[in-house]
Amino acid sequence: MNRLETVRQKVIECTKCDLCKTRTNSVPGKGNFQSDVIFVGEAPGRNEDKNGEPFVGVAGKKLSTALEDAGISRDDVYITNVVKCRPPNNRVPNTNERETCQEYLKKEISIIKPKIICVLGNTAFNSVLGGSEITKFRGKIVRKDNQLYFLTIHPAATIYNQELISTLKKDIVKLFDLIRELKNNKEISVDIEHTS
Repeated sequence: MNRLETVRQKVIECTKCDLCKTRTNSVPGKGNFQSDVIFVGEAPGRNEDKNGEPFVGVAGKKLSTALEDAGISRDDVYITNVVKCRPPNNRVPNTNERETCQEYLKKEISIIKPKIICVLGNTAFNSVLGGSEITKFRGKIVRKDNQLYFLTIHPAATIYNQELISTLKKDIVKLFDLIRELKNNKEISVDIEHTS
């Protein structure tokens, strides 16, 4: 637990990129450090910046609802972002910001050692796996460097397109079915083998 606390402290004090000048609070990951899954989003929004916690705004509520529908409590999972500070006006974090911040995400992953990493939306897909067009690949499992990734839409997408709510819920149910299979040492089929 102490190692995650150290990462958290480093995120809070971080001044490695210009986002430290415009943020209210940096937003370290939060949740169960023994979780089988880490949810990785893009970057904090206004509510997250204000509260210093990930996924506490409207998109966070959509994620919580999708988890509850799958019978999972938010307290059971770990939630973080590729970039830990809010970009001004909610713009997409740039390459420099993502690269500067990636060390924190790598540390969170290496400490928690999740069975699967759930990648939320295009920016996270691009940052973590170099992918694009999340809607084309959502619901798929990727293996890279012996780590499994599950791809789905960002919960914020459901705010603008109500039809995506059922897509997100379906994906979250599938994700936890996969985790149960992994816990029972079942082989799961990988859709994409990612070679770096």
